[in-house]
Amino acid sequence: MIGLVACQASPVLAGGGGAPPQVRTLSVNGNGKVYLTPDVAYINIGVQSQSESVSDALNENSRKAQAIANALKELGVEEKDIQTSAFNIFPQQQYDPEGKMTGILYVVDNTVNVTVRDLTVLGKLLDAAVRAGANNIYGITFDVVDKSKAITEARQLAAEDARRQAEELAGAAGVKLARVQNISSYVSSGPASLYDAKGGAAAVGQVPISAGQMVISVDVNITYEIE
Repeated sequence: MIGLVACQASPVLAGGGGAPPQVRTLSVNGNGKVYLTPDVAYINIGVQSQSESVSDALNENSRKAQAIANALKELGVEEKDIQTSAFNIFPQQQYDPEGKMTGILYVVDNTVNVTVRDLTVLGKLLDAAVRAGANNIYGITFDVVDKSKAITEARQLAAEDARRQAEELAGAAGVKLARVQNISSYVSSGPASLYDAKGGAAAVGQVPISAGQMVISVDVNITYEIE
């Protein structure tokens, strides 16, 4: 976005006071992008168990959850990177074809958030989790742990882009750039890479998982005085 703004002079004040000097400005918006390869993945892995007995449902769920945790640790995931994000127990009323309640089925849902720092084992890890009893993989989000250098680089590129636009426009308009009146910036990243394998995820180990690339985008808006 590029714009020229000329502020109107105020009327002359009584008592001989003059109007403030007219200030003309030029505003430009520059953009800088830096592409990164993700180095970490976040996965939500869930186990759902159900039984007519609450204790049986809990025991089965706990057994599978422990088996999943063990499988993840065998592939190098540390204890600190396995965190329970949801645990729910709820009854489901069962009915026959005539609509008469025949009993209650207890459902136990246990979901853990897993941080995977070695993406080379991601496919094996998903396969191992499913084989250990996981029946819900809610998603995989790829990210970069430290984006500070990329943000700095993108911000510099955005500022250079804004300056280049300002110089081009000033030259075309026959004016000169003066001091900077205002500068602001906005950082965004994405799109996040997502993967879903809900329910029947038994074949997940056969599906190649690609982390792709992330983009760090910075917009810089600069307003210059012009002469």
